[in-house]
Amino acid sequence: MTRFDVDAAIRWGRFNRQRTLEHRSEGDLPFIDRDSSGSQALLLDTCVYIDQLWGRSPAILERVVVAPHVNHSAIGIVELMHGIGVLDPGDSRTSSIAAEIQNLIRRMPRHRICTPDADVLGRAGLLAGVVCRIQGFGKDRRMRALHDCVLFLQAQKLGLTVLTRDIGDFDVLIQLMPAGRVLFYRQKGKQQA
Repeated sequence: MTRFDVDAAIRWGRFNRQRTLEHRSEGDLPFIDRDSSGSQALLLDTCVYIDQLWGRSPAILERVVVAPHVNHSAIGIVELMHGIGVLDPGDSRTSSIAAEIQNLIRRMPRHRICTPDADVLGRAGLLAGVVCRIQGFGKDRRMRALHDCVLFLQAQKLGLTVLTRDIGDFDVLIQLMPAGRVLFYRQKGKQQA
């Protein structure tokens, strides 16, 4: 097992940001339909799975996520399983939704599931703390920020590009760490702002 080097992480994480980062215009951000054919190696954010389950994926996304260069993070599995856990057992839709999520996870090729190591997790904790501080996130946003940071740093370590529709949160991450790669998409029927 890899030992986490806290001193190296602190040196790495010397972000001197003291102010909230402004979101950039969508024209300044990389989108799958405009800037890429999607042929790069991808790590999927949980929103990709959710949009697929609810039929909100744009056609280009449906073509990209079946390609052999798609990877899955254990963080996505955690978030999907959390979704099953919060479903109301008394709701008649719960069993079918839970079954769809379970089948989605079962279809992930085992050799394409990436698990973050101690280095990624430790640095993500630090980065998420910085993001929460400078963006003024309350307690309700902290876990989401942590998961986003884990996914972002995991992709960076593995040389992958995060595919997401979460423009606001991942724009902040690529402003803090421009070496990270993110590719955005819009839900079906959503137009550029």
